[in-house]
Amino acid sequence: MNDRAYSPLDQLLIQFDQALRTVGGRPAVTGRAHPAAAIPESTLSDSEKRHVAGLMRINHSGEVAAQALYQGQALTARLPEVREAMEHAAAEENDHLEWCESRLHELGDRTSLLKPFWYAGSFVIGAVAGAIGDKWSLGFVAETERQVVRHLDDHLEKLPPQDQRSRRILEQMRTDEGHHATTAVEAGGAELPTAIKSLMGLTSKIMTRTAYKI
Repeated sequence: MNDRAYSPLDQLLIQFDQALRTVGGRPAVTGRAHPAAAIPESTLSDSEKRHVAGLMRINHSGEVAAQALYQGQALTARLPEVREAMEHAAAEENDHLEWCESRLHELGDRTSLLKPFWYAGSFVIGAVAGAIGDKWSLGFVAETERQVVRHLDDHLEKLPPQDQRSRRILEQMRTDEGHHATTAVEAGGAELPTAIKSLMGLTSKIMTRTAYKI
């Protein structure tokens, strides 16, 4: 890890750069191989392409939100090891961003037009969670990732069976998200109140229904 001490202004500039890369640029990825690199394209009808694109747009929007969440939490985290864990998870989320966006391009479609909104809202939530305390911040991460895994399971069931390229991407994302949840709990994440979990679930439903089309 980089041991350089950044000033508050440095941190803000770094966050601004990362926001620009996430919303409209090329985020820095880890260099992992594309999970579907060896999978040939399948034959999909126009309606199947639109449906798969809607699912991948939801997942891309979720990754934009996750990236913002982690960056917001890293900005306000108190313990260095928690900040590093958030930054590492954010780097893997960038891989997901690239994979989802490339799949959308293959399908002849686009990412959500509401990316700036997803990023801004999630960044504020992440920063507030980090400021409240690391155990709650980590607990928020764990619950977020658990809900993401459930969404990915649902999307895997809804994919056309012949679309193995999308399936491989979502399967690798599900593995990564499950690992992020486990890491957050092992790092001391607290179990969130039921009311907070329900509110998170409601917010997620609003985003998924909107991002499918917009």
